[in-house]
Amino acid sequence: MRVVKSAQERKNEILDVAEQLFAEKGFDNASTNDIINRIGIARGTLYHHFSSKEEILDAIVERMTRQGIARAAGIVSQKEVPIFERLTLAIMALNISQGAASEVFDQIHRPQNALLHQKMQERLLSGVVPLITGLIEEGNKTGIFDSKYPAQAAEMIMIYSTVAFDELLNLTEEDIQLKGMALAFHAERLLGAKENSLRDAIMKIINQNR
Repeated sequence: MRVVKSAQERKNEILDVAEQLFAEKGFDNASTNDIINRIGIARGTLYHHFSSKEEILDAIVERMTRQGIARAAGIVSQKEVPIFERLTLAIMALNISQGAASEVFDQIHRPQNALLHQKMQERLLSGVVPLITGLIEEGNKTGIFDSKYPAQAAEMIMIYSTVAFDELLNLTEEDIQLKGMALAFHAERLLGAKENSLRDAIMKIINQNR
């Protein structure tokens, strides 16, 4: 008996399969026919939800971005975890360049997808800066931080970290270590934290997430 799925279930199924195929074959070599054949749906069903392979890619990036923000929010809410670790983990939760997502991540860095990459960065910033601001304000109350401009400090840290670690897989070991140390050094000063108070947490999590 044919299984009838809701529109959202079908869209998610298309995105799941497309992401798998992009990882297996590469974006350029995977076709809409491949997606249709693997799911076992009619061509019209796919085009009812997405007009092109590029639109599917856009939707995958949008979904990854939402998931990254949700992961960051979950980390920030864990009050039992020290603020230093929550701050670093929340930022690293936005790294979508691992596993099956690596091919998608490569695609959004192509020159022709510059607008898509910009949109992703803007969505990440708008979703995560308020979360980081809340952490900084929490640190101000406990005396860990002394930041007079929490929202602006959060934005600066997020912009630097997303740019500096945007292509983590393509960095050398030396680059990763230097960027991690630099992030800790400048974040401590932006937040009015003690010297080296963020370094161990940042370097530990960066090394675990490579």
